[in-house]
Amino acid sequence: MFSTAFLDLPPLAGAAGTVRLPGSKSISNRVLLLAALASGTTTIHDLLDSDDTRVMLDALRALGCGIAPDGNTVRITGLGGQLKPNATLLPLFLGNAGTAMRPLTAALSLLGGEFELSGVPRMHERPIGDLVDALTQLGCRIDYLGNPGYPPLRINPVPHGELALDAPIRVRGDVSSQFLTALLLGLPLAAAGDIVIEVVGELISKPYIEITLNLLARFGIQVRRDGWERFTIQAGSRYSSPGDIHVEADASSASYFIALGAIAAGMPGKNGIRIEGVGADSIQGDIRFIDAARQMGALIDSGPNWLEVRRGAWPLKAIDLDANHIPDAAMTLAVMALYADGPTTLRNIASWRVKETDRIDAMANELRKLGATVEAGPDFIRVHPLAHAGWRPASIHTYDDHRVAMCFSLAAFNPAGAPVRILDPHCVAKTFPDYFETLFSVAEAAELPVICIDGPTASGKGTLASEVARLLGYHYLDSGSLYRVTGLAMRRAGLSAEPQHEAQIAALAAALPLQFTQGQVLLGGEDVSEDIRTEAAGMDASRVSALPAVRAALLGLQQRFRELPGLVADGRDMGTVIFPDATLKVFLTASAAQRAERRHKQLISKGISTTLDSLRSDLEARDARDSSRSVAPLKPAQDARHLDNSQLSIEQSIDQVLEWWQQVQPFKSA
Repeated sequence: MFSTAFLDLPPLAGAAGTVRLPGSKSISNRVLLLAALASGTTTIHDLLDSDDTRVMLDALRALGCGIAPDGNTVRITGLGGQLKPNATLLPLFLGNAGTAMRPLTAALSLLGGEFELSGVPRMHERPIGDLVDALTQLGCRIDYLGNPGYPPLRINPVPHGELALDAPIRVRGDVSSQFLTALLLGLPLAAAGDIVIEVVGELISKPYIEITLNLLARFGIQVRRDGWERFTIQAGSRYSSPGDIHVEADASSASYFIALGAIAAGMPGKNGIRIEGVGADSIQGDIRFIDAARQMGALIDSGPNWLEVRRGAWPLKAIDLDANHIPDAAMTLAVMALYADGPTTLRNIASWRVKETDRIDAMANELRKLGATVEAGPDFIRVHPLAHAGWRPASIHTYDDHRVAMCFSLAAFNPAGAPVRILDPHCVAKTFPDYFETLFSVAEAAELPVICIDGPTASGKGTLASEVARLLGYHYLDSGSLYRVTGLAMRRAGLSAEPQHEAQIAALAAALPLQFTQGQVLLGGEDVSEDIRTEAAGMDASRVSALPAVRAALLGLQQRFRELPGLVADGRDMGTVIFPDATLKVFLTASAAQRAERRHKQLISKGISTTLDSLRSDLEARDARDSSRSVAPLKPAQDARHLDNSQLSIEQSIDQVLEWWQQVQPFKSA
């Protein structure tokens, strides 16, 4: 998961391969609450691990549920409809999770006990008044702690005998289907007699109600439905655990990869995107996104728990769609519209305005940044496609809204080759923490950015490069470790640096399963940082570096580190030999005296005795050898920017490199 301030997506040229999606947020949080209210223990398989499910799990723990996680499986020991005695106010923080705030408001109002429900500032702007009004109709006691009609809330206990359950409970259906879902999930707790819910106005997002009814039935609650206006919870309803339940992959998350298959050209030897974990027979309403994608020209096949999508019509076909049945997934259509043959209109989407952000305004604002003409109204958005020359590089504000971040990543496939910057990419943690990693696993870049940081020994290249890589979310290559790791692998394989073993050692070098992360050198997942710093490892490194086939193998290995979203590489010939086409080249220097002082402090801290004079002499001799060697002598690339950090802190050096990086990007205003 990317926790950087922004994530730069280079122009993406194609995509093909297989993705496995995380579990559905809508199903996950419903199942968690149902398991908590039921009698017995429920084992939930393939549960989504995200911000929203974590806040729900935290709330259920606080209520006294038994929770035993095991990977993406969790066992919930339910309350059996009875809250454990608690004489004190219980505060519950629910982030920006509407699928936690709304259902818990209803369930806790009927469980007894005193609670305070709060969330992030945006949650306190999302309406809940219609649900509170419905609950107070039947006698629940709920107080607003801020603005009336919005969280945070104080819930006070009311005995079931004091509730007025004989008359139908009326709730608006034209703002959010979550209000009706909350009542359907909570009211079985008080079903001494039949309880009737009447929907006022047209019910939006009906497929989400179908998910709720389907899951209620799995937990023993049968709801009689009369159209979409009247729902009856039968007398004597009791939650009971189904034992095991599997969570489908998220159909809303599938929309981004369905769109990807429709937009992206294939790659050599591969064509199309296979999506595993959800199929056309899903119980989730957003699976009907495939109908809209087909209307726009996508070629889609489906089987049990899988979809395969390929580009069909190109450009895509413009559509005019009532998107009320797929409110979350429809956001993806708004970005697909940029690739269409005419204006695309999405109607009946008023619910967008009360989601994680005002999604109609948010989508219109960010689409315009890309160069698009957009018309928006109270419940519609119309997006005009972009001609090749009309695309602009854009820094996308995500409004702490996961779906804005994910759908705008598709803009990186634009034909103009304009890069896209996603601000606050971490917001995808709400439903799909590994979204960008999943996208990068199947996408291919037209051109991958590389930052090279070269310089003499002890100039601080590694510290600078690894921190720049972390701040940009890029991969990191510590080229100075490669020969040492190769020597270690050689020893472990029982080989020696002799000509008769050259081909075998080169084969080992070419396939080294290396990763550089958080200051560690990992070989096949094993931390070998200390193993390669010994004197013996240094001698082995010198021997293997003399073998031409090994040098050639390591050249190829280093170039394969160039992966999405980008690479920061440090060494002595990164910008001159390994990546001569790098986007930014930095030659880092410091005086021999300053480098000797830094190295002296480093060695003394490790208990190694040495002198400043000897270290300085060694460094000057090393500089002379490196700069005069016949193969790849140490020298700055002609287009490198020189950075003398003799008098700079590491923070100042990092700031300078990042400033240079911004100068070569088209996002200067971000």
